[in-house]
Amino acid sequence: MSERLGKLGHIGIAVDDLEQAKRLFGEVLGLRFSGEKELPDRGLRIAFYETGNTKIELLEGTDPESAVSKFLRKRGPGIHHLSFEVADIGRVLEDLAAGGVELIDRRPRAGAEGRSVAFLHPKSTQGVLIELEQEPE
Repeated sequence: MSERLGKLGHIGIAVDDLEQAKRLFGEVLGLRFSGEKELPDRGLRIAFYETGNTKIELLEGTDPESAVSKFLRKRGPGIHHLSFEVADIGRVLEDLAAGGVELIDRRPRAGAEGRSVAFLHPKSTQGVLIELEQEPE
């Protein structure tokens, strides 16, 4: 395993209709629903699913100007980001910036599940939005 990035924590999937996506991932695919959260300050509703080895986050924009709503208008539904757990998010951000990776967040912020998170710009990561998430203690 990388010294910088730990295990894949979750995959974020942008969806147009959260209720329809919940039916697919829960009822049809049979994944275990583990909760839902609304983040009004980010214009976002999230449904969480367990797969056994990682999580799925279904992301619905609730504000037309939210990052997820803009993503959906530009690219349509699909994988929005990959999230990797890290032991020391501050150190990893410093190391990546020093290595030339463009950061969206220079400092961690609170994520949907209360952990510290930060995002790397897709321009620096082969077009993939990558989230770093501080490992739980």
